Amino acid sequence: MIADVLFFQVASIIVSVLAFGAALWLYYWVKSQPSSNARIKEVGDLIKKGANTFLAKEYKTLLSFCGVAALLILIFLPKFIWQGDVLENVTMAIAYLAGSAFSAVAGKVGISIATIANIKTAEAATKGIKKSFMAGFRGGAVMGMAVVGSSLLGVSLVLLITGNTTALLGFSFGASSLALFAKAGGGIFTKTADISADLVGKVELGIPEDDPRNPAVIADNVGDNVGDVAGMGADLFDSNVASMAAALVMAVSLDKLGGGSVNASMVFCYAAIGLLASIIGVATARMGKKGGPTRALNMSTYVTTGIYAVLTAGATWLFGFEWRIWAASAIGLAVGVIIGIASDYFTDDTKKPVHMVAEAAKSGPAFTILSGISYGLISALPAMIGIAVSALVSFKLCEPLGPGYAMFGIAMAAVGMLSIVGMIISNDAYGPIVDNARGLAEMGNLGDEVLDITDQLDSAGNTVKAVTKGFAIGAAGLTVIALLGAFISEVNDAAAELGQSGITGFDIMNPTVFFGLMVGAAIPAVFSAMLMLGVDRNAQRMVAEIHRQFKEIIGLKEGKEGVVPEYDKCIEIATAGAIKELVPAGLMAIIATLLVGFIGGVQAIGGFLTGNIVSGLLFALFMSNAGGLWDNTKKYIESGHNGGKGSEAHKSAVVGDTVGDPFKDTAGPSINTQITVVSLVSSLMSTLFLAFSLFK
Repeated sequence: MIADVLFFQVASIIVSVLAFGAALWLYYWVKSQPSSNARIKEVGDLIKKGANTFLAKEYKTLLSFCGVAALLILIFLPKFIWQGDVLENVTMAIAYLAGSAFSAVAGKVGISIATIANIKTAEAATKGIKKSFMAGFRGGAVMGMAVVGSSLLGVSLVLLITGNTTALLGFSFGASSLALFAKAGGGIFTKTADISADLVGKVELGIPEDDPRNPAVIADNVGDNVGDVAGMGADLFDSNVASMAAALVMAVSLDKLGGGSVNASMVFCYAAIGLLASIIGVATARMGKKGGPTRALNMSTYVTTGIYAVLTAGATWLFGFEWRIWAASAIGLAVGVIIGIASDYFTDDTKKPVHMVAEAAKSGPAFTILSGISYGLISALPAMIGIAVSALVSFKLCEPLGPGYAMFGIAMAAVGMLSIVGMIISNDAYGPIVDNARGLAEMGNLGDEVLDITDQLDSAGNTVKAVTKGFAIGAAGLTVIALLGAFISEVNDAAAELGQSGITGFDIMNPTVFFGLMVGAAIPAVFSAMLMLGVDRNAQRMVAEIHRQFKEIIGLKEGKEGVVPEYDKCIEIATAGAIKELVPAGLMAIIATLLVGFIGGVQAIGGFLTGNIVSGLLFALFMSNAGGLWDNTKKYIESGHNGGKGSEAHKSAVVGDTVGDPFKDTAGPSINTQITVVSLVSSLMSTLFLAFSLFK
């Protein structure tokens, strides 16, 4: 029994609507939770206002970029508008703008719920950890349901309306380009404030993390929302769309050769089941009598994984899909969980690496940095092996099915790995919500018992965030390998039209391929450096402003009643700096891709993408895990170990965390989006690279 692809597209739209319904119910559940503390409401409103102000300015800047990009797409893609079908160019431009708009909405939804859930989570902590956990988790789940529902709905509608996989790549490029800049801008904002608040507050003055005397403390909490919520939502929206787009490009191509629509049907079926499994997983998530919030979050992921595996197996049997492709999808999902477990080991404050770095911190900041970097580098190995193994096994497993199926197997492994992305986003968005709640609890003077509860929730958020980032980076790795396959498909289609021979692979002994390989490998390093230098420059400006306020505002340092810092000055510095710094790094990556393509042609681009993927994955995994490790080392010491708060080890750990902040929240998670963007640019520009390059 094989149903038509239209059946699965309609089913996907229905499941997307169910996800929106779940998101709406969760939103109103969180909103209905009691909150009566006037001080917490006051601070919460400041955070909400700051986050929305930044988002409005960021989106205004990105609107200009998207407008220019859409105009260029209209003129040049998929062919010069004066040479091809005008309607195709118009469709491509509209698809690009739709992808950008969907991605922007994902960020806005995240901000809307996070700035409510942080207040509810803080106040719920006065009634115990379970109630507080549920408020934080369900707040994050609103975003999980809305983002994945939007991505599945968007992909379904684009293909249903246009029937054009190239338009689907345009939609994905819109999502990716906006996500790249949103993640970079939000990351620069949040880490500017976080670093400045920690260095002046904790290291220089020895005051608590969220002390209301610190002028940067509100900007720090705003940053959690614009970076870790809005930016992350756009990022994972992009990853999910890109994985489906890559799989569908190959699926439709295979279906044309074989007749029917079984492969495209399978992509929609598995994606819809993944979202359905996430809805069930979110609905059943609870903190049990035994175990803390970390266990509850991880168990919800494992439950969702199990539901997905069973339901997709049932669908494969019912609709007569190919079992080899189901196995490739299952392998991707299993490897995603393994990558998450490996990340957990290197970042969880109950595990040996955190304890070893905490011990090293007693000897000073240099040893904290050295040990953290070392463990971060080691942590990349299991994930890199996992990605490589899943790609190899998926390739070999599906190879006997015929030409093209081997790469399709890798694409389906990526779909499998991202199938439970609704749960992944829910867990990830939980982190900044409970981090904000911890700050609100301190500023609202809710007492040490409440702070202990919010600290436990925050520590779980940091651990799970490292797991979810590992998951997202691993999925991005498989997705871009699949996008490399999509690039080859696009090149071969264009070559057939131009009467040229197609390509089957890339020989690194070919000097044009090697040229591209070397340039591509360097781009993630330069991209990361540009983002972190942006944080560095911005943080220096904010530190100077904090020093000015402590010096000029009489009674601020002593905490005299009625003396309030000028919070808005720090928010303005973070906003202006982030807007200024967010565009150059992304443009550098896109321009480098175009230059390599027009110099070396499609062969050079093949090398460029290969180098970019390998180098980018290594950097992303290393920086995300090292940053999470340093963050939890600081929290481990603050909980009373290795000297506790105020000790030399604590000051060293704060320095380590300061280095780790732009690693894990600015550069690291932005790299996988950068890889996706250059892969999509390459596919969309393949015809032009084939026709106009200096070296063929």
